[in-house]
Amino acid sequence: MFGVCCFLWRLHAFCNSLTLPIPCCRAHGQTLPGIQASLSHAPSCEGHKYVTQLRRHPASNHEPEKSCQTGKISTAETAVQSHTSRDASVQTDQSKDGVQDFQKEVQVDSTSLLSFLQRVEDAVIKELNKNWKSHAFDGYEVNWTDQNETVLCLHTLSYPEAQNQNLQVTSVSWNATGSVVACSYGRLDGGDWSTEKSYVCTWNLDRRGLNPQRPDLVVDVPSSVMCLAFHPSQPSLIAGGLFSGELVVWDTSRTEDPVIWRTGMTDDTHTDPVYQVNWLPDAKHRNHDRLLSVSTDGKILVWREERDGWLALAEGFAVVAQQIPRSTQLKKFAWGEAAVGVTSLSFSHFDPRVFVVGVEGGYSLKCSTAAETLALRRTGSSVPLKAPAELTFSPHAGPVYSVSCSPFHRNLFLSCGTDGQVHLHSLLQTQPLLTLQLSKQYLFCVRWSPVRPLVFAAASGEGDVHLFDFEKSLQKPALSMKQAVGDCPVYCLEFNIKQTRLLAAGDATGTVKVWQLSSDFTEQGPREMNHLEQLASEIMD
Repeated sequence: MFGVCCFLWRLHAFCNSLTLPIPCCRAHGQTLPGIQASLSHAPSCEGHKYVTQLRRHPASNHEPEKSCQTGKISTAETAVQSHTSRDASVQTDQSKDGVQDFQKEVQVDSTSLLSFLQRVEDAVIKELNKNWKSHAFDGYEVNWTDQNETVLCLHTLSYPEAQNQNLQVTSVSWNATGSVVACSYGRLDGGDWSTEKSYVCTWNLDRRGLNPQRPDLVVDVPSSVMCLAFHPSQPSLIAGGLFSGELVVWDTSRTEDPVIWRTGMTDDTHTDPVYQVNWLPDAKHRNHDRLLSVSTDGKILVWREERDGWLALAEGFAVVAQQIPRSTQLKKFAWGEAAVGVTSLSFSHFDPRVFVVGVEGGYSLKCSTAAETLALRRTGSSVPLKAPAELTFSPHAGPVYSVSCSPFHRNLFLSCGTDGQVHLHSLLQTQPLLTLQLSKQYLFCVRWSPVRPLVFAAASGEGDVHLFDFEKSLQKPALSMKQAVGDCPVYCLEFNIKQTRLLAAGDATGTVKVWQLSSDFTEQGPREMNHLEQLASEIMD
């Protein structure tokens, strides 16, 4: 509609230079000098209230005849630096013959033009009014950013002191603004690293003079940091889970002592390393948040803020083998009262009570925070622990290292593990919808794209970051990016929710690479949601 209006305005401006009298409105039968009425009628005419009038009033009722829009061009000799001169064709220095040729070229049959405009006026106004009322483009957002056709590595970040200690990047996280990326350093290849000094580092990618080997903030931590999570709305708060089983919250805006909360070592503290930490809203206190921690001791604990910088246990869950739902279609499991080590967790984006966990036994479990059954395991916990598992899914051939619930479909989630496979699951059935063999070695992390329903990324033990697009293929990655030299594993990756073109990945060499994704991986297709629904509806027998 904008293009049509521009065209009509230009016609109107041209016609205003003509001297023929034109009726303002056929219904009125009046004439005015020049063209005073636009393609729309006067305001009193019915049915044209949605079209803004394009009206230009002349200075007087009598105008001299003009052969063109500009006055006669006069020339004069004047002194210039150059002692030679020559003729050149330019817009403002036309010869007499050129001006005459130009006038002949732009001459039109004014009577026919005006007759045509009067004939189509009603039809054009009708279509403009129809477009004005249309909802065809409701919700459409124009993408003003440049189109990228390739995936680029924008930054290669590292902390030399951590690399000198052969520490690995165990986790990465983006802050609430999307401009700061943080990584934790530790070890994921075995050994007792509870007393190994480690670090949390942050880089502001929007800062001028960014030094990729000099973090903006370095926090010394007495135990290996296994996981990180920035607060979802407060950009300076970041939580970490330690090898010792503790949880710590740092405020990166404080330069002297950034620690503001911690669990300490109590009977409630995890007895195994914490492999994931999540921020949760506090339903009872709107201005407070809770922290959820996951550990291979089989416990899923929820912590609340206390005075004097301590975190207290609010509620908890325990995954016990005897209380995991059985399925005749699944392999036999050593069902008993032993704790099942939890390695990863992902909450549903549609139901805050539903979450999926991955366990060391190779299974993924559908769980609920609304569980009422108490866990059989006896612990010295200050609060009773509940049994959250509701459904067991077909297992991987080894431990599950990562799970990710779809942000676009309430029933879909991904899992990956030591068998190098990614399983696409529906919460409505035990068997996977798809099984994808992406690597001959371990897959350590899998994440759905926050903007493309059919895209996900996976981190492999072969040093690759795989980008998968179900719209292009159901069997092989759309793109594989080499993160590390040789077979150094990529342990973690995270999409940037705010700056959706960015993807951060950390590896065993102690390096974080920030990848800029191409528009193919960030712009949703017109039928993508329909394709996702089709995948979800493929129920297996």
